[in-house]
Amino acid sequence: MSLTRLDKAASLSILGATGSIGQSTLAIVREVENLSVFALSANTNVQALLAQCLEFKPRYAVICDRSFGPELSAALAEQGSATEVLVGEEGLAQIASAPGVDIVMAAIVGAAGLDSTLAAAGAGKKLLLANKEALVMTGGLLLNAARESGATLLPVDSEHNAIFQCLPTVSAGISDEQFRHVDKLVLTASGGPFLRTPLGEFSEITPAEACAHPVWSMGSKISVDSATMMNKGLEYIEACQLFGLPPEQLEVIIHPQSIVHSFVHYNDGSVLAQMASPDMRVPIAHCLAWPQRIQTLAPRLNLQSQPALEFLAPDLERFPCLSLGIEAAKAGGTAPALLNAANEEAVAAFLDERLDYLGIAEINAEVMAQIPCEPASSLAIIRDADAQARKLANLLISNRII
Repeated sequence: MSLTRLDKAASLSILGATGSIGQSTLAIVREVENLSVFALSANTNVQALLAQCLEFKPRYAVICDRSFGPELSAALAEQGSATEVLVGEEGLAQIASAPGVDIVMAAIVGAAGLDSTLAAAGAGKKLLLANKEALVMTGGLLLNAARESGATLLPVDSEHNAIFQCLPTVSAGISDEQFRHVDKLVLTASGGPFLRTPLGEFSEITPAEACAHPVWSMGSKISVDSATMMNKGLEYIEACQLFGLPPEQLEVIIHPQSIVHSFVHYNDGSVLAQMASPDMRVPIAHCLAWPQRIQTLAPRLNLQSQPALEFLAPDLERFPCLSLGIEAAKAGGTAPALLNAANEEAVAAFLDERLDYLGIAEINAEVMAQIPCEPASSLAIIRDADAQARKLANLLISNRII
């Protein structure tokens, strides 16, 4: 296939380039003639970042863990690369807000991506939001920063991107006028690997089993979140924040085949749905090129070859983390930040085999019950809630016998 082109040449920074979203983004870059890479970042994966730098020749490479900076610098110098190495949060903020950057892909998993995402929003960039936690934690603060700077915020999560594609197109990307005739939004969820596993077997679930998603190929943390449906709980909060709708106008439905990515119900009885093969290159390409479309190598959907499409109501006894996400969305304030922080610590403990699978939801619920929710009126308040939740979650994990 010949290379495709954007309407206007653009430069791109990828925050979290060595993760699954970062790699899928670079797969699109290979197909676009006039999309250049300004900067790439990784947490600790020096070898993967080195290989990417040698292929895409960015101006900057950021290694978030400072201790790996000298290793990356030496490796690039040995290869004769002109890429300059930056480190830490300040390095991430620099490549997210640099004047030479047009598009920022925010793909760092979890709260670690918060500051750089805010930096991109404050600098007026075209911000491709794959880091849902930044919006979950800060809500209005991130959206206000984008409005004030003139940034364009585009959703990469397949469900939110699907909703975005089913809305009228406006120059601002997302605006209130798109929702004048919307009755409700429906987020689809695959149900993960344990949709039909007997509940009596949940206590024996291992990290390897939780990471073995039947449809999507993802990193370990988001795979576990998909298994518990915390991922959908966070996406529920994200949808409320991003689209400015109350929880009463959002719904979640299980769709194991992951072909229909979301629905938009309109007030005249019409329902629009976005369908595609379960491949993240589709929403990534849509956001990179928006408002145009570009050709990609993502597999084309053939409905004749698909098995029957199922749609099921979620079982909240099976997926208590989804209930917690919905409760946090309704509570607002710092509740989403508390839930996200507790979940990050619980999932890390589960992956390290310090916590059983059922303990993830139990730790999350206990943190939500013990720490009062406050108005999320400043970044300092949000950071304090995040720290409190992590401290309590780790205390509860350490006191738990598995």
